[in-house]
Amino acid sequence: MSATASSTTSNIPRGLILLAVSLCTMLYAITLTIVNVVLPQMQGALSATPDQISWVVTLNVIATAVATPMTGWMVARWGHRNVLLWSIIGFSIASVLCALADTLVPLLIYRVGQGAFGAPLVPLAQAIIVAVYPPERRAFAQGIFGIAVVIGPAIAPAIGGYLSEAYNWRMVFLLILPLCAATFIAVWLWVHDTNERHPTSLNWTGFLALSIAVTCGQLMMDRGERLDWWDSFEILAYLALIVAAFWVFVVDTMTHEKPFINPRLFLDRNFSIGLVLVFIYGMLNITPTVLIPTMLQNLMGYPDSMIGILLASRGAGMVIGFFAVAQMAKFDPRIGMILGVAAIGISGWNMALFNLEVDPLTVALNGILQGIGSAIMWVPLSIVAFATLPIHLLPDASSIFHLLRNFGSSIFISVSVLAISRTGRISYSELAENITPFSDNAQFPQVMGLWSFDTVQGLAALGSEVTRQGLMVGYANSFALYAAVAFAAIPLMLLVKIKE
Repeated sequence: MSATASSTTSNIPRGLILLAVSLCTMLYAITLTIVNVVLPQMQGALSATPDQISWVVTLNVIATAVATPMTGWMVARWGHRNVLLWSIIGFSIASVLCALADTLVPLLIYRVGQGAFGAPLVPLAQAIIVAVYPPERRAFAQGIFGIAVVIGPAIAPAIGGYLSEAYNWRMVFLLILPLCAATFIAVWLWVHDTNERHPTSLNWTGFLALSIAVTCGQLMMDRGERLDWWDSFEILAYLALIVAAFWVFVVDTMTHEKPFINPRLFLDRNFSIGLVLVFIYGMLNITPTVLIPTMLQNLMGYPDSMIGILLASRGAGMVIGFFAVAQMAKFDPRIGMILGVAAIGISGWNMALFNLEVDPLTVALNGILQGIGSAIMWVPLSIVAFATLPIHLLPDASSIFHLLRNFGSSIFISVSVLAISRTGRISYSELAENITPFSDNAQFPQVMGLWSFDTVQGLAALGSEVTRQGLMVGYANSFALYAAVAFAAIPLMLLVKIKE
C-alpha cells in the first residue's frame, strides 16, 4: 500500500481528507460494537441458540481478516479512491440486506459481505494519512484519527440500544446507512488519485491457502461443540482442510519468488513477538462486548437501552486511554503495554466475580477499565511491532498483523461461548442433583406457586432458575479465562527489544 499511497495527494485541504478517512474508520468501528447490543433480541427473533447467534460476530470478523491482506493489491490496480468508494457501496448494500434478513443463514451471509467490504477501510485510511501529512504533522493527524475510531463505538451502542428497544433489532443496521451516505460523499469529494498506478500480481496460491486455513479454523471452532467434535465427519473435514491448506501456504511461502507473506518478516524478533501479542490483543478486544449483552439480558432481564449505555462505557474508557497514551509517549513502550494488559486482566477478574445481582455501575466501571487498558496497550504495541522492520517490508507486515488481530477476536469469541455452554451444562448437572424434595435446601418460597415440586409450573420455574444459575457460572468461567489470557501475555512483553 505504501507504494501507491502518495497518489492521494492533491490540492484538497488536508483537514477535509482527514475528515473523509476518519469517517471511513468510524463506519467500520461502529459495526463492531453496535450489533452486539441486539444479539439477545436477534437470538429470540431468529430462533437461534447462544452459540449460533455468536456467529453473527465471528463470521463478520473472520471475513474482515481474510479480505484485509488483499487491500494493497486492490489499491495497486484500482487506486485508493475507487477501492474506498466501492467498499462503502458494498458495505451499505450488505447492511440493508442484514436489516431485511428473516432467518439466520441469510443474515450470516450478509454479515460476511459486510466484513469483506469493510476490510479495506481502516488500512486505506491509515495509508492515506501517511501519504498526505508530513512526518512532523502525522502525530496530530493520528490523534484526530484515533478519536474518530473510539467516538463512534462509544456513542453508537447507546443509540442502537434505544432504537432497538423502541422498534426492533433491524434498526441498528439501518442506523448505519446515513453515515454510509456521508462517508461516500466525503470520499467522492475530497479523496483523489493521480493516474500513476503500479499494478502488482497477487500470489493467489498463498492467499487462497491461508484464507482456507483461517476460515476452516473458524468454522471448526464455531460448529465443533454442536456437532460433537471428532465424532463428526464435517469437523474432521475442516481439520483435514486446515492441515492441507496450511502446508500449501508454508511450501509456497518458502519456495515462491514473490510469496504472499515475506518469510523474512519472521526473522525480526520484535515483529514475531508482536504477532503473538496482537493475536492476544484481538482475543481480548471484542469478546466482552459479545458476552456481556447476552448475559445481561438473558440472565438478568436488562433492557436493550441499558445494555447499549453499558457497552458505550467501554468506548468512553478508550477515549480516556488514548489521552493517557499521549502523556506516556516519553516512557518505555513496554510499560504502556504491561499497564494496558494488566488493566484488561483486572477487569476480566472482576467480571469473573459477577453474579446474578450485579448492578449496572459495576458493569460500567469494568467496561471503562477495559477500554482504558485496550487503548493503552494498542498504541505502544503498534509501535514496537514495526519499530525494527525495514520500510519495504511494512505493507506485508501490516497485512499479517491485522489478519492475526481479527482472527484472534473471532476464535476467542468461539472459545468463550464454548466455555459458557460446556461449563454451564456441568454446573446445571451439579446443581440439579443436589436439589430434591428431600434435601435441606428444598424449602423454597411458595409465592405464586414458584419453585415448587408440587406443580408443573413450579417445576418449570425451578428448572429455569437452575439453568440461569448454571449459565452464570459458565459466564464467570469464561471471564476467568479472559483474565488468565491477559495476565499470561505480560512475560512476552518483557522480550520486546527497544530500538536504541
